Amino acid sequence: MVLINYPYIPERITVHLGPPESPAENISLPFAEYIKNVVSSEIYPTWPESALRANIYAICSFALNRIFTEWYRSRGYDFDITSSTQYDQAFVPGRDVFENISQLADSLFNSYVVRQGSIEPLFAQFCNGSSSTCAGLSQWGTVELARAGYVPYEILQYYYGEDIDIISNVPVLPLQESWPGRPLRLGDAGNDVKQIQLWLNRIRQDYPALPAIAPADGIFRSSTEQAVRKFQEVFYMPVDGIVDEASWYRIKRSYTAVKRLAELSSEGLSPEEARLLFPGSLQLGDQGDIVQVAQYYLAVLAYFLPELPDTALDGYFGPETRAAVAAFQRLNGLPDSGVLDRSSWNRILDSYQAVLDSLPENYSAKKARIYPGYVLSEGMRGRDVRDLQQYLSRLGEYLPQLPKLRVDGIFGPETRDAVLRFQELYGLQRNGAVGPLSWNEIAMLYDSLVAA
Repeated sequence: MVLINYPYIPERITVHLGPPESPAENISLPFAEYIKNVVSSEIYPTWPESALRANIYAICSFALNRIFTEWYRSRGYDFDITSSTQYDQAFVPGRDVFENISQLADSLFNSYVVRQGSIEPLFAQFCNGSSSTCAGLSQWGTVELARAGYVPYEILQYYYGEDIDIISNVPVLPLQESWPGRPLRLGDAGNDVKQIQLWLNRIRQDYPALPAIAPADGIFRSSTEQAVRKFQEVFYMPVDGIVDEASWYRIKRSYTAVKRLAELSSEGLSPEEARLLFPGSLQLGDQGDIVQVAQYYLAVLAYFLPELPDTALDGYFGPETRAAVAAFQRLNGLPDSGVLDRSSWNRILDSYQAVLDSLPENYSAKKARIYPGYVLSEGMRGRDVRDLQQYLSRLGEYLPQLPKLRVDGIFGPETRDAVLRFQELYGLQRNGAVGPLSWNEIAMLYDSLVAA
Protein backbone atom coordinates (compact mmCIF):
# COMPACT_ATOMS: atom_id res chain seq x y z
CA MET A 1 0.00 0.00 0.00
CA VAL A 2 1.55 3.33 -1.09
CA LEU A 3 0.24 6.64 0.22
CA ILE A 4 1.20 10.29 -0.14
CA ASN A 5 1.99 12.38 2.92
CA TYR A 6 -0.16 15.34 1.89
CA PRO A 7 -0.48 18.46 4.08
CA TYR A 8 -3.64 18.84 6.15
CA ILE A 9 -5.44 21.63 7.97
CA PRO A 10 -4.71 21.55 11.72
CA GLU A 11 -7.69 21.71 14.03
CA ARG A 12 -5.85 24.28 16.13
CA ILE A 13 -2.85 26.58 15.78
CA THR A 14 -0.70 28.03 18.55
CA VAL A 15 0.25 31.70 18.14
CA HIS A 16 3.09 33.42 20.00
CA LEU A 17 2.02 37.00 20.78
CA GLY A 18 5.27 38.68 19.83
CA PRO A 19 8.61 38.06 18.12
CA PRO A 20 9.91 34.48 18.42
CA GLU A 21 12.37 35.05 21.26
CA SER A 22 10.17 37.39 23.29
CA PRO A 23 8.71 36.14 26.61
CA ALA A 24 5.19 36.61 25.27
CA GLU A 25 2.07 34.53 25.81
CA ASN A 26 1.00 31.69 23.53
CA ILE A 27 -2.62 31.38 22.44
CA SER A 28 -4.10 28.19 20.99
CA LEU A 29 -7.26 28.53 18.91
CA PRO A 30 -9.09 26.81 16.03
CA PHE A 31 -7.32 27.35 12.71
CA ALA A 32 -10.43 28.86 11.09
CA GLU A 33 -10.74 31.41 13.92
CA TYR A 34 -7.08 32.29 13.53
CA ILE A 35 -7.57 32.97 9.80
CA LYS A 36 -10.58 35.22 10.50
CA ASN A 37 -8.56 37.22 13.03
CA VAL A 38 -5.57 37.66 10.73
CA VAL A 39 -7.69 38.64 7.73
CA SER A 40 -9.58 41.17 9.85
CA SER A 41 -6.24 42.54 11.09
CA GLU A 42 -4.47 42.63 7.73
CA ILE A 43 -7.04 43.93 5.23
CA TYR A 44 -10.30 45.89 4.98
CA PRO A 45 -13.76 44.29 4.81
CA THR A 46 -14.90 46.89 2.26
CA TRP A 47 -12.52 45.61 -0.41
CA PRO A 48 -13.96 43.80 -3.46
CA GLU A 49 -14.74 40.13 -2.76
CA SER A 50 -12.18 38.89 -5.29
CA ALA A 51 -9.46 40.81 -3.43
CA LEU A 52 -10.67 39.44 -0.08
CA ARG A 53 -10.64 35.89 -1.38
CA ALA A 54 -7.16 36.22 -2.88
CA ASN A 55 -5.82 37.56 0.42
CA ILE A 56 -7.46 34.77 2.41
CA TYR A 57 -5.85 32.16 0.17
CA ALA A 58 -2.46 33.80 0.70
CA ILE A 59 -2.91 34.08 4.48
CA CYS A 60 -3.97 30.42 4.76
CA SER A 61 -1.03 29.27 2.64
CA PHE A 62 1.47 31.31 4.64
CA ALA A 63 0.27 29.87 7.96
CA LEU A 64 0.13 26.33 6.62
CA ASN A 65 3.66 26.62 5.27
CA ARG A 66 4.85 27.52 8.78
CA ILE A 67 3.07 24.45 10.15
CA PHE A 68 4.11 22.06 7.35
CA THR A 69 7.79 22.99 7.64
CA GLU A 70 7.53 23.15 11.46
CA TRP A 71 9.44 26.39 11.10
CA TYR A 72 9.30 27.26 14.80
CA ARG A 73 8.85 23.85 16.40
CA SER A 74 11.94 22.55 14.59
CA ARG A 75 13.84 25.34 16.36
CA GLY A 76 12.68 24.26 19.79
CA TYR A 77 9.77 26.70 20.19
CA ASP A 78 6.40 25.54 21.52
CA PHE A 79 4.26 27.44 18.99
CA ASP A 80 3.44 27.34 15.28
CA ILE A 81 3.53 30.99 14.27
CA THR A 82 3.99 34.47 15.75
CA SER A 83 1.81 37.57 15.72
CA SER A 84 4.78 39.71 14.69
CA THR A 85 4.47 41.12 11.17
CA GLN A 86 8.26 41.29 11.09
CA TYR A 87 8.25 37.49 10.86
CA ASP A 88 4.71 36.37 10.10
CA GLN A 89 1.26 37.96 9.88
CA ALA A 90 -0.84 40.17 12.15
CA PHE A 91 -2.92 38.59 14.90
CA VAL A 92 -4.72 40.67 17.54
CA PRO A 93 -6.11 38.69 20.50
CA GLY A 94 -9.77 39.34 21.19
CA ARG A 95 -10.35 41.60 18.23
CA ASP A 96 -13.71 41.86 16.46
CA VAL A 97 -14.06 39.90 13.23
CA PHE A 98 -15.99 41.38 10.35
CA GLU A 99 -19.06 39.38 9.34
CA ASN A 100 -18.33 39.17 5.62
CA ILE A 101 -14.74 38.14 6.34
CA SER A 102 -15.97 35.49 8.78
CA GLN A 103 -18.27 34.00 6.15
CA LEU A 104 -15.56 33.97 3.49
CA ALA A 105 -12.98 32.48 5.86
CA ASP A 106 -15.40 29.71 6.83
CA SER A 107 -15.53 28.64 3.19
CA LEU A 108 -11.82 29.09 2.38
CA PHE A 109 -9.78 28.28 5.50
CA ASN A 110 -9.27 24.68 4.34
CA SER A 111 -7.65 25.74 1.06
CA TYR A 112 -4.11 26.73 0.14
CA VAL A 113 -1.91 27.67 -2.81
CA VAL A 114 0.73 25.36 -4.30
CA ARG A 115 3.14 25.37 -7.20
CA GLN A 116 2.02 22.95 -9.89
CA GLY A 117 3.78 19.64 -9.32
CA SER A 118 4.46 20.39 -5.64
CA ILE A 119 2.44 19.53 -2.56
CA GLU A 120 3.69 21.91 0.13
CA PRO A 121 1.60 25.03 0.88
CA LEU A 122 3.25 27.93 -0.91
CA PHE A 123 5.15 30.37 1.26
CA ALA A 124 2.73 33.06 0.09
CA GLN A 125 4.70 36.11 1.09
CA PHE A 126 2.71 39.37 1.07
CA CYS A 127 2.96 43.02 2.10
CA ASN A 128 0.55 45.94 2.17
CA GLY A 129 1.88 47.45 -1.05
CA SER A 130 1.86 51.02 0.25
CA SER A 131 4.24 51.47 3.18
CA SER A 132 6.07 48.23 2.36
CA THR A 133 6.71 46.19 -0.76
CA CYS A 134 7.99 42.66 -1.29
CA ALA A 135 8.45 39.97 -3.90
CA GLY A 136 5.03 38.52 -3.15
CA LEU A 137 1.46 39.73 -3.08
CA SER A 138 0.56 43.41 -2.64
CA GLN A 139 -2.56 43.69 -0.51
CA TRP A 140 -3.58 47.07 -1.92
CA GLY A 141 -2.61 45.84 -5.36
CA THR A 142 -5.22 43.11 -5.11
CA VAL A 143 -7.87 45.80 -4.82
CA GLU A 144 -6.82 47.40 -8.11
CA LEU A 145 -6.75 44.02 -9.85
CA ALA A 146 -10.17 43.06 -8.47
CA ARG A 147 -11.64 46.34 -9.70
CA ALA A 148 -10.10 45.61 -13.09
CA GLY A 149 -12.10 42.37 -13.24
CA TYR A 150 -9.51 39.82 -12.08
CA VAL A 151 -10.90 36.75 -10.29
CA PRO A 152 -9.06 35.49 -7.16
CA TYR A 153 -7.05 32.84 -9.06
CA GLU A 154 -5.90 35.43 -11.61
CA ILE A 155 -4.87 37.81 -8.82
CA LEU A 156 -2.78 35.08 -7.22
CA GLN A 157 -1.24 34.22 -10.60
CA TYR A 158 -0.36 37.87 -11.11
CA TYR A 159 1.78 37.87 -7.96
CA TYR A 160 2.95 34.28 -7.58
CA GLY A 161 3.23 33.17 -11.21
CA GLU A 162 1.20 31.26 -13.76
CA ASP A 163 2.27 27.87 -12.36
CA ILE A 164 0.09 27.81 -9.25
CA ASP A 165 -2.93 25.79 -8.22
CA ILE A 166 -5.43 26.15 -5.39
CA ILE A 167 -6.03 23.02 -3.30
CA SER A 168 -9.48 23.01 -1.69
CA ASN A 169 -11.49 20.91 0.77
CA VAL A 170 -8.34 19.79 2.58
CA PRO A 171 -9.03 17.46 5.56
CA VAL A 172 -8.99 19.03 9.04
CA LEU A 173 -7.03 16.87 11.48
CA PRO A 174 -5.44 17.18 14.92
CA LEU A 175 -1.98 18.73 14.72
CA GLN A 176 0.75 16.12 14.99
CA GLU A 177 4.46 16.82 15.19
CA SER A 178 6.62 14.99 12.65
CA TRP A 179 8.96 13.68 15.37
CA PRO A 180 8.09 9.96 15.65
CA GLY A 181 8.20 9.95 19.44
CA ARG A 182 11.08 7.51 19.81
CA PRO A 183 14.73 7.64 18.67
CA LEU A 184 15.59 6.00 15.36
CA ARG A 185 18.70 3.83 15.25
CA LEU A 186 20.39 0.95 13.48
CA GLY A 187 17.84 -1.80 12.88
CA ASP A 188 14.72 0.37 12.85
CA ALA A 189 12.41 0.43 9.84
CA GLY A 190 9.37 2.26 8.55
CA ASN A 191 8.11 5.57 7.19
CA ASP A 192 10.11 7.67 9.66
CA VAL A 193 13.38 6.02 8.61
CA LYS A 194 12.46 6.55 4.97
CA GLN A 195 11.79 10.22 5.74
CA ILE A 196 15.22 10.68 7.32
CA GLN A 197 16.88 8.94 4.37
CA LEU A 198 15.07 11.23 1.92
CA TRP A 199 16.07 14.33 3.86
CA LEU A 200 19.72 13.33 4.25
CA ASN A 201 20.16 12.34 0.61
CA ARG A 202 18.81 15.74 -0.48
CA ILE A 203 20.95 17.61 2.06
CA ARG A 204 23.95 15.75 0.65
CA GLN A 205 23.58 17.66 -2.64
CA ASP A 206 24.55 20.82 -0.75
CA TYR A 207 26.82 19.11 1.79
CA PRO A 208 28.73 16.47 -0.23
CA ALA A 209 30.69 15.38 2.85
CA LEU A 210 27.61 13.38 3.81
CA PRO A 211 27.71 9.80 2.45
CA ALA A 212 24.90 8.63 0.20
CA ILE A 213 22.26 6.37 1.69
CA ALA A 214 21.68 3.40 -0.57
CA PRO A 215 19.28 1.78 -0.65
CA ALA A 216 16.95 4.41 0.86
CA ASP A 217 14.30 1.81 1.55
CA GLY A 218 13.06 2.68 5.02
CA ILE A 219 15.49 0.29 6.76
CA PHE A 220 18.02 1.90 9.09
CA ARG A 221 21.10 0.15 7.76
CA SER A 222 24.75 1.00 8.33
CA SER A 223 24.69 3.47 5.41
CA THR A 224 21.96 5.46 7.16
CA GLU A 225 23.86 5.36 10.45
CA GLN A 226 27.00 6.65 8.72
CA ALA A 227 25.06 9.50 7.09
CA VAL A 228 23.49 10.47 10.44
CA ARG A 229 26.90 10.42 12.14
CA LYS A 230 28.41 12.65 9.44
CA PHE A 231 25.48 15.05 9.62
CA GLN A 232 25.87 15.30 13.38
CA GLU A 233 29.58 15.96 12.95
CA VAL A 234 29.08 18.63 10.27
CA PHE A 235 26.43 20.45 12.32
CA TYR A 236 28.32 20.22 15.63
CA MET A 237 25.96 17.81 17.36
CA PRO A 238 26.78 14.83 19.60
CA VAL A 239 27.89 12.10 17.20
CA ASP A 240 26.16 8.79 17.96
CA GLY A 241 24.35 7.86 14.72
CA ILE A 242 21.00 7.94 16.54
CA VAL A 243 18.20 10.22 15.38
CA ASP A 244 16.83 11.62 18.61
CA GLU A 245 14.41 14.55 18.71
CA ALA A 246 17.18 17.16 18.42
CA SER A 247 18.76 15.39 15.43
CA TRP A 248 15.38 14.82 13.78
CA TYR A 249 14.49 18.51 13.82
CA ARG A 250 18.00 19.67 12.91
CA ILE A 251 17.88 17.40 9.86
CA LYS A 252 14.40 18.65 8.96
CA ARG A 253 15.50 22.29 9.32
CA SER A 254 18.44 21.66 7.00
CA TYR A 255 16.20 19.90 4.48
CA THR A 256 13.73 22.80 4.54
CA ALA A 257 16.64 25.21 4.02
CA VAL A 258 18.33 23.46 1.10
CA LYS A 259 15.00 22.98 -0.69
CA ARG A 260 13.90 26.52 0.23
CA LEU A 261 10.48 25.15 1.23
CA ALA A 262 9.82 28.25 3.35
CA GLU A 263 10.61 30.67 0.54
CA LEU A 264 8.78 31.88 -2.54
CA SER A 265 11.59 30.38 -4.64
CA SER A 266 10.98 26.89 -3.20
CA GLU A 267 12.46 23.96 -5.03
CA GLY A 268 9.15 22.26 -4.28
CA LEU A 269 8.22 18.93 -2.74
CA SER A 270 6.84 16.50 -5.31
CA PRO A 271 4.29 13.76 -4.56
CA GLU A 272 7.01 11.20 -5.32
CA GLU A 273 9.22 12.68 -2.58
CA ALA A 274 6.33 12.50 -0.12
CA ARG A 275 5.45 8.87 -0.77
CA LEU A 276 5.06 6.67 2.28
CA LEU A 277 6.17 3.06 2.35
CA PHE A 278 3.32 2.16 4.67
CA PRO A 279 0.06 3.81 5.75
CA GLY A 280 0.41 6.15 8.69
CA SER A 281 -2.01 3.98 10.67
CA LEU A 282 -3.61 0.56 10.26
CA GLN A 283 -7.30 -0.16 10.62
CA LEU A 284 -10.07 -2.57 9.73
CA GLY A 285 -9.79 -3.67 6.09
CA ASP A 286 -6.09 -2.94 5.59
CA GLN A 287 -3.83 -5.70 4.35
CA GLY A 288 -0.25 -6.42 3.39
CA ASP A 289 3.15 -7.12 4.92
CA ILE A 290 2.92 -4.25 7.39
CA VAL A 291 -0.30 -5.71 8.79
CA GLN A 292 1.43 -9.06 9.16
CA VAL A 293 4.32 -7.37 10.99
CA ALA A 294 1.83 -5.85 13.45
CA GLN A 295 0.17 -9.23 13.86
CA TYR A 296 3.53 -10.83 14.62
CA TYR A 297 4.26 -8.40 17.45
CA LEU A 298 0.75 -8.81 18.85
CA ALA A 299 0.95 -12.61 18.65
CA VAL A 300 4.24 -12.69 20.55
CA LEU A 301 2.89 -10.30 23.17
CA ALA A 302 -0.25 -12.41 23.52
CA TYR A 303 1.91 -15.45 24.29
CA PHE A 304 3.36 -13.65 27.31
CA LEU A 305 0.37 -11.48 28.25
CA PRO A 306 -2.81 -13.52 28.86
CA GLU A 307 -4.93 -10.34 28.67
CA LEU A 308 -4.35 -10.23 24.91
CA PRO A 309 -6.22 -12.48 22.44
CA ASP A 310 -4.34 -14.59 19.89
CA THR A 311 -3.80 -13.08 16.46
CA ALA A 312 -3.39 -14.93 13.15
CA LEU A 313 -0.51 -13.85 10.90
CA ASP A 314 -2.57 -13.62 7.71
CA GLY A 315 -1.77 -10.04 6.66
CA TYR A 316 -5.42 -8.97 6.86
CA PHE A 317 -6.59 -6.42 9.43
CA GLY A 318 -9.88 -8.09 10.24
CA PRO A 319 -12.08 -8.09 13.34
CA GLU A 320 -9.68 -10.43 15.16
CA THR A 321 -6.73 -8.09 14.66
CA ARG A 322 -8.84 -5.08 15.56
CA ALA A 323 -9.87 -6.78 18.80
CA ALA A 324 -6.23 -7.56 19.60
CA VAL A 325 -5.20 -3.94 18.98
CA ALA A 326 -8.07 -2.63 21.14
CA ALA A 327 -7.18 -5.06 23.93
CA PHE A 328 -3.55 -3.96 23.81
CA GLN A 329 -4.62 -0.31 23.91
CA ARG A 330 -6.83 -0.89 26.95
CA LEU A 331 -4.03 -2.75 28.70
CA ASN A 332 -1.70 0.20 28.14
CA GLY A 333 -4.10 3.01 29.00
CA LEU A 334 -4.59 4.14 25.39
CA PRO A 335 -7.94 4.93 23.72
CA ASP A 336 -9.21 1.52 22.56
CA SER A 337 -10.06 2.59 19.03
CA GLY A 338 -8.75 -0.59 17.46
CA VAL A 339 -6.79 1.63 15.05
CA LEU A 340 -3.04 1.08 15.13
CA ASP A 341 -1.75 4.66 15.12
CA ARG A 342 1.75 5.96 15.83
CA SER A 343 1.39 6.09 19.61
CA SER A 344 0.07 2.52 19.70
CA TRP A 345 2.88 1.36 17.40
CA ASN A 346 5.47 2.90 19.70
CA ARG A 347 3.89 1.27 22.73
CA ILE A 348 3.82 -2.14 21.00
CA LEU A 349 7.52 -1.85 20.16
CA ASP A 350 8.33 -0.83 23.73
CA SER A 351 6.27 -3.72 25.11
CA TYR A 352 7.96 -6.19 22.78
CA GLN A 353 11.39 -4.97 23.88
CA ALA A 354 10.33 -5.29 27.52
CA VAL A 355 9.39 -8.93 26.87
CA LEU A 356 12.77 -9.57 25.25
CA ASP A 357 14.59 -7.99 28.18
CA SER A 358 12.68 -10.17 30.65
CA LEU A 359 13.55 -13.49 29.02
CA PRO A 360 16.20 -15.64 30.72
CA GLU A 361 19.41 -16.31 28.83
CA ASN A 362 18.54 -19.94 28.06
CA TYR A 363 14.89 -19.29 27.24
CA SER A 364 14.91 -20.79 23.73
CA ALA A 365 16.96 -23.86 24.63
CA LYS A 366 17.48 -25.76 21.34
CA LYS A 367 14.85 -23.82 19.43
CA ALA A 368 15.34 -20.63 17.45
CA ARG A 369 15.08 -17.45 19.44
CA ILE A 370 12.24 -15.01 18.81
CA TYR A 371 12.88 -11.95 16.65
CA PRO A 372 15.43 -9.70 18.40
CA GLY A 373 13.34 -6.56 17.88
CA TYR A 374 15.35 -4.85 15.14
CA VAL A 375 16.12 -5.41 11.46
CA LEU A 376 19.41 -7.20 10.79
CA SER A 377 21.24 -5.98 7.71
CA GLU A 378 24.65 -5.91 6.07
CA GLY A 379 27.35 -4.32 8.21
CA MET A 380 25.96 -5.51 11.55
CA ARG A 381 27.80 -7.79 13.96
CA GLY A 382 27.02 -9.69 17.12
CA ARG A 383 25.14 -12.57 18.67
CA ASP A 384 21.91 -11.99 16.75
CA VAL A 385 23.78 -12.12 13.45
CA ARG A 386 25.58 -15.27 14.59
CA ASP A 387 22.27 -16.92 15.51
CA LEU A 388 20.80 -15.97 12.15
CA GLN A 389 23.81 -17.45 10.36
CA GLN A 390 23.53 -20.61 12.43
CA TYR A 391 19.88 -21.06 11.48
CA LEU A 392 20.52 -20.44 7.79
CA SER A 393 23.60 -22.65 7.79
CA ARG A 394 21.69 -25.58 9.30
CA LEU A 395 18.76 -24.99 6.97
CA GLY A 396 21.22 -25.21 4.10
CA GLU A 397 21.74 -28.87 4.99
CA TYR A 398 18.06 -29.47 4.15
CA LEU A 399 17.67 -26.86 1.42
CA PRO A 400 20.37 -27.16 -1.25
CA GLN A 401 19.14 -23.90 -2.81
CA LEU A 402 20.71 -21.96 0.07
CA PRO A 403 24.39 -21.05 -0.33
CA LYS A 404 26.96 -22.22 2.20
CA LEU A 405 27.44 -19.74 5.00
CA ARG A 406 30.12 -19.09 7.59
CA VAL A 407 28.96 -18.54 11.15
CA ASP A 408 31.15 -15.65 12.26
CA GLY A 409 28.71 -13.06 13.63
CA ILE A 410 29.46 -10.63 10.76
CA PHE A 411 26.60 -9.73 8.42
CA GLY A 412 28.58 -9.50 5.19
CA PRO A 413 27.78 -10.11 1.52
CA GLU A 414 27.58 -13.90 2.03
CA THR A 415 24.91 -13.53 4.71
CA ARG A 416 23.02 -11.01 2.60
CA ASP A 417 23.02 -13.39 -0.38
CA ALA A 418 21.79 -16.26 1.79
CA VAL A 419 18.98 -14.05 3.14
CA LEU A 420 18.03 -12.95 -0.37
CA ARG A 421 17.88 -16.55 -1.53
CA PHE A 422 15.75 -17.59 1.42
CA GLN A 423 13.39 -14.67 0.85
CA GLU A 424 13.05 -15.65 -2.79
CA LEU A 425 12.33 -19.28 -1.90
CA TYR A 426 9.59 -18.41 0.59
CA GLY A 427 7.91 -15.49 -1.14
CA LEU A 428 9.17 -12.82 1.23
CA GLN A 429 10.15 -9.27 0.29
CA ARG A 430 13.62 -9.53 -1.25
CA ASN A 431 15.66 -6.82 0.47
CA GLY A 432 18.53 -8.82 1.98
CA ALA A 433 17.57 -7.63 5.46
CA VAL A 434 15.94 -9.70 8.19
CA GLY A 435 12.89 -8.11 9.76
CA PRO A 436 10.21 -9.84 11.83
CA LEU A 437 8.60 -11.70 8.92
CA SER A 438 11.85 -13.11 7.52
CA TRP A 439 13.16 -13.96 10.98
CA ASN A 440 9.90 -15.69 11.92
CA GLU A 441 9.88 -17.75 8.71
CA ILE A 442 13.51 -18.78 9.23
CA ALA A 443 12.89 -19.59 12.90
CA MET A 444 9.77 -21.68 12.25
CA LEU A 445 11.46 -23.66 9.49
CA TYR A 446 14.55 -24.16 11.66
CA ASP A 447 12.40 -25.45 14.53
CA SER A 448 10.45 -27.81 12.29
CA LEU A 449 13.49 -29.25 10.48
CA VAL A 450 16.31 -29.00 12.98
CA ALA A 451 15.18 -28.43 16.55
CA ALA A 452 12.16 -30.76 16.51
